[in-house]
Amino acid sequence: MENPIISFKNVSKEYTLYKSDRERFKALFFKSKNAKINKALKNVSFDINRGEAVGFIGDNGAGKSTILKHITGVAFPTEGEVIVNGKVAALLELTAGFSMEMTGRENIYLKGYILGLTDKEIKRLEERIVDFAELGDYIDQPVRTYSSGMKMRLGFAINVNIEPDVLVIDEALSVGDATFKKKCKQKIADTIKSGVTVLYVSHNPESVKELCTRAIYLKKGQLMYDGTVEDALKSYQADKAKKGK
Repeated sequence: MENPIISFKNVSKEYTLYKSDRERFKALFFKSKNAKINKALKNVSFDINRGEAVGFIGDNGAGKSTILKHITGVAFPTEGEVIVNGKVAALLELTAGFSMEMTGRENIYLKGYILGLTDKEIKRLEERIVDFAELGDYIDQPVRTYSSGMKMRLGFAINVNIEPDVLVIDEALSVGDATFKKKCKQKIADTIKSGVTVLYVSHNPESVKELCTRAIYLKKGQLMYDGTVEDALKSYQADKAKKGK
């Protein structure tokens, strides 16, 4: 049987919260008595296989973003092990890693290098990314001259077209006008059909049902349910109903 593309093995993540920057600085030299520990993840375990489209659901602070940070390599577990067997592209912070003084085209290469692509691989994908971004002549202008929407278009175009093994998507993503958003949504659907593993974070039940074949429900850092989208949503909504009473 093929190894999972992503494995979380008894993963816990703790963040130390300080009352001020001064307290944080002092903690570099002395143990802080006033610091609080936030347990963002508590002994979380799951496997995701290649080609799955998995939705992560739960309230704010449930641990969804923390899990994505571990998968993208931004954060590391306090305890446990995270294994990712493939190239990850994230539709989260779309403009992260851009150089404002470089042109859009130069930033395609910069982001490609950051993601581990070779010159030959980036060259093959370059025009596809340029065409998708629809920036016209601005593609050869410094990114500092772009509007925030143009930067996001370029970031989306790069991440969704680099042929990743894993694509991480945040539903809060908002790119361009209605026509471009529709184009982005279709590209994501095509990516899922192509067999890329997709991880989708959302508060919208309908979009999870539309895009995903499996869902993981998180609550206060704990994995509450892992299975069908319908059953995961039922569990989540039942808990919300209890909370509302």
